[in-house]
Amino acid sequence: MKMLASGYSAEIDQVGEAEWSEIIQLFDDANIYQTWSYASIRCGENNLSHVILKKDGFIVGAAQLRIVRLPVLKRGIAHIRWGPLWRLCGKKTNLENLRQMTRALLEEYVFHRSLLVRVLSNEIEGDDNVIRSIFEMEGFRWRSDSYRSFLLDLKPSLEILRKGLRQKWRNQLNRAEKNGLKLIEGTEDKLYEEFSVLYNEMLTRKGFSPGVDINEFRKIQKDLSYDLKMRIMICEFEEEPVSALVGSLIGNRGIYLLGATSDKGLKLKGSYLLQWRMIQWLKEHGARWYDLGGIDPDGNPGVYHFKAGLGGADVKHLGCFESCESLVSSFLVKAGNQMMMTSRKLKPLLNRIRQASI
Repeated sequence: MKMLASGYSAEIDQVGEAEWSEIIQLFDDANIYQTWSYASIRCGENNLSHVILKKDGFIVGAAQLRIVRLPVLKRGIAHIRWGPLWRLCGKKTNLENLRQMTRALLEEYVFHRSLLVRVLSNEIEGDDNVIRSIFEMEGFRWRSDSYRSFLLDLKPSLEILRKGLRQKWRNQLNRAEKNGLKLIEGTEDKLYEEFSVLYNEMLTRKGFSPGVDINEFRKIQKDLSYDLKMRIMICEFEEEPVSALVGSLIGNRGIYLLGATSDKGLKLKGSYLLQWRMIQWLKEHGARWYDLGGIDPDGNPGVYHFKAGLGGADVKHLGCFESCESLVSSFLVKAGNQMMMTSRKLKPLLNRIRQASI
């Protein structure tokens, strides 16, 4: 076990929701998955834990963890999604802050609580493996992550970004701008309701099971503080909603979370207009990057080609890091993962059986 370096200190579970919401906004790598609202609604507030890392009294790192334990054995997993946060806004990248955060996580959750710590990093995989090296040198095991996305650099001007669109995509955007569509945007629940109607209609039309629970995201949106709320954009034609988009901007990276369109929206190219408006809005609010969400070129080639048309780089997340000293926790997590994978494979079959019996 390695001690924290001189000047560093860690505070465990010493903050409330309001203070946490302010703290995460200190970081460029902050995101919706590290918000209190997201984690508490998805897994319960009593299952959360928060770490604040300080250097000479100033905050330099933060991490929100979801704790899952077996009630009798008191063993399990401490899971971090898209964290820890260590890239301070307006400051030069300091890798030592990340190193000390990994030590704080190991000390509290691996050695003190005997949990398996799993860090699902939102760092982008690249030629420089220095971040992976830090995790591994401090005692984490690495495994690859299947998450791929298109990451659009928002630093260029809108004019250059538009020229960077693929020709076919730009042509569709030009058509959308001539179709008499109206854009409405904001954070209100009324807009989310309009999105939900379109989303459910789309699921019925396509006949597939959703990968996310939009009702859960609706609760998250209601609970988020104003500065952290998701942006909802609705595309209307003759006062009828035809396409919708839900995105998030926390830190310096915007994220495309949810989208929906009707048959009429497909014909009118509403999704093209919405994505372009989201790019404009992100630039207006100082975003550096736009993450277009997960892609699967083999399983969902249509969505892949649509997102590819915006001209972003095809990237992959760095991966997942794990550390555990408890054989019980390690066994339970592996068994749970296997059960979850089996459940996911059976879910489409069960849905088809259920639909056939109606």
